[in-house]
Amino acid sequence: MSTILTGTVSAVRATPDLLILAQISVPSSVQPPGTAGLMTVMGWVSWGVTFLCIIGIFLVAGKMAFSHRRGEGSEAVGQLGWVMGACVLIAAAGPIVNVLI
Repeated sequence: MSTILTGTVSAVRATPDLLILAQISVPSSVQPPGTAGLMTVMGWVSWGVTFLCIIGIFLVAGKMAFSHRRGEGSEAVGQLGWVMGACVLIAAAGPIVNVLI
């Protein structure tokens, strides 16, 4: 685990006759110079999208309450699933990108 923190990871690959060790570079967590403005914009977008997800949950919950009164409450459950799926994707966006890089 300590090798990850130093910036390299040892990768081991076994072949039929040989064991190969390789050094794989791990990206550092240091922000590149000149990207402070970009990080500010990304923070604003993240805040805005989180706000929209909260509003979406409120709207679907209200729709479920009115539909339940008419006996059609289960139809809005699918919409809540979509909103919750969007919330999960937004929360996991950073880790997903880190895995793919």
